[in-house]
Amino acid sequence: LSQNRESFDDPSCLAPQPPGSVSPAKRQIKEVKETKITINCVTFPLPGEGPEQQLLKPDEWSYCDYFWADRKDPQCTTSVTGFEVLLQKQLKGKQLQKEMAEFIHERIKIEEEYAKNLSKLSLSPLAAQEEGTLGEAWTQLKKSLHDEAEVHLKFSNKLHTEVEKPLLTFRGDNFKKDLKKYDHHIADLRKQLASRYASVEKARKALADRQKDLEVKTQQLEIKLSNKTEEDIKKARRKSTQAGDDLMRCVDLYNQTQSKWFEEMVTTSMELEKLEVERIEWIQQHLRQYTTLRHETDMFNQSMVEPVDQLLQNVDPAKDRELWVKENKTGDVRPVDMDI
Repeated sequence: LSQNRESFDDPSCLAPQPPGSVSPAKRQIKEVKETKITINCVTFPLPGEGPEQQLLKPDEWSYCDYFWADRKDPQCTTSVTGFEVLLQKQLKGKQLQKEMAEFIHERIKIEEEYAKNLSKLSLSPLAAQEEGTLGEAWTQLKKSLHDEAEVHLKFSNKLHTEVEKPLLTFRGDNFKKDLKKYDHHIADLRKQLASRYASVEKARKALADRQKDLEVKTQQLEIKLSNKTEEDIKKARRKSTQAGDDLMRCVDLYNQTQSKWFEEMVTTSMELEKLEVERIEWIQQHLRQYTTLRHETDMFNQSMVEPVDQLLQNVDPAKDRELWVKENKTGDVRPVDMDI
């Protein structure tokens, strides 16, 4: 601090300085070049100023690299923080997961209704009087409907236990509570940062006022417009120096708070990223289970049709005619001509 005291006594310090900038004590105000900008109480480097920042996790499109700035809400004039965008992604994922479960539930209802109708149709008396090899094939076809109904009923039951239920129960009610904890934690840090920034701005204004007062008193003394003594000048210089020290202290506290927020943002965004990976992999696993069950159902249905195929291949019109004639013949003696 001792090396900077003279800088706060110099009127050239009147221009507000971004946190971390070099004192302008020995240069003109017009030479000061802004290299940083503060947006919503968060300080960023200006484009093209300073060393280029490297991504924390290059080539991974990680959450921790792309959600630092706030975003305007298209539906209103307020801003949404990058962290809130990440939280909304989690909540949307939870909702979409629920909708997938609802979709599977509708699929189950269709299967149950289909199985019910197949079973009912298998008991139909239609064409029950068909005989012979064709009658056997027809009876087997109707029986296959009953067997197929059982397959679809089992499929619907497995869909409930192995797909729908896991999608519904994955991350229960506590999940939203956990997200609120993340939200409150980061929001509190952001409020602290805003408070620190307000203190910096207040201290910056106080310094400018003290420097202006010192400048005015110095000029008045030089042109003999005031009988202010050298002691008054020293007093004003001390106040200016004290204001400079206060500003440095406020900037230091602001930077400490911003660093804490930065660290927590990185850690928490990585946790949210991990949660999203787990959600996607969980859904992928159970949708693949759906396709596995679907393939199994097709295989079982195919096995139900195979006996029907075999009997249909054995249908013999000649044999059926033989059997029918034997059972229904009325006589095999043919008519002859009448004699006179």
